[in-house]
Amino acid sequence: MSTSILLLVLLAGVSAGLLAYVFLFDRIAAEKKAGRRLETVKAAETSRANVKATRDRAAEIAKRRKSVQDSLKDLEEKQKIRDASTRKPPLKIQIRQAGMTVAMDRFYLYSVLTGFALTFVAFILGMPVYLLPGVLVAGAIGLPRWFVSFKRKRRVKAFLAEFPNALDVIVRAVKSGLPLNDGIRLIAHESREPVKTEFRRIVEAQQLGLSVPEAAMRMGETMPCPEANFFGIVIQIQSQAGGNLSEALGNLSRVLRDRKRMKDKVNALSMEAKASAAIIGALPFIVAILVYLSSPAYIMPLFTTSTGNLILVVSGIWMSIGLFVMRSMINFEV
Repeated sequence: MSTSILLLVLLAGVSAGLLAYVFLFDRIAAEKKAGRRLETVKAAETSRANVKATRDRAAEIAKRRKSVQDSLKDLEEKQKIRDASTRKPPLKIQIRQAGMTVAMDRFYLYSVLTGFALTFVAFILGMPVYLLPGVLVAGAIGLPRWFVSFKRKRRVKAFLAEFPNALDVIVRAVKSGLPLNDGIRLIAHESREPVKTEFRRIVEAQQLGLSVPEAAMRMGETMPCPEANFFGIVIQIQSQAGGNLSEALGNLSRVLRDRKRMKDKVNALSMEAKASAAIIGALPFIVAILVYLSSPAYIMPLFTTSTGNLILVVSGIWMSIGLFVMRSMINFEV
């Protein structure tokens, strides 16, 4: 009896469940469809949000790239104007780039005194009178300007030897949390010359009201080398477009060291040609000295007769042309 009742209850429950499923099937199906629609809508919204974020990121990257391109174009135009005045700067700027503090009137006075002194020495040594004006011009114009050019090149060479180390110091200062101004002041007080003087000019320009990028861009006026302009361009771009300053300066330091390494390699490879050119250029003087020591009467007509003097002048001109050609062949710009 109990078993029959249990079976009857079980059958009644199953029947009730089946009836409930039949009547509730449409509602369950509708709820499932609504759930799927809700998931689809959420996925679509998430996809639209991702697409919008991607578009915004692409637009920001494009805007930043355009800003960098505009900055580079502006800097390139300014650099062209600056290069035009840097290739052949006035004598006053050359003296400043050489690190000399002499005034222009005093420089001209020294040039005239040098010309007269050299002419007097040539006259004492017995040089013909018609050659003395040439000696005066060479002593008053050529020799002082050659000295300024020599000092200028030597100062640029010393700057390039120390500049990458100064950039490394600034990179370490920026990475440690110091602002760029403190790194520049550190170089202006602790670095070697002439890097110390150039960075001191940046600090002085800041005190006069200029920003760091503007002061850095003016370094090329007193230091005529592309590396100084590179530094100004990096600072200018970083100030306008943002970015990791320590990484940019670190890359610049590495590029400068690679350029210096390439220059040293080129100089080493061309040293044989330079030695050959030096031997060829010195050979006429060595032969003339040896001939004078062995038989003075044979070579003295070159110095005592007008025909000999003319031969020396023409030979000197042709020899100068040959030396200039050899110098152009063995000097490489890196």
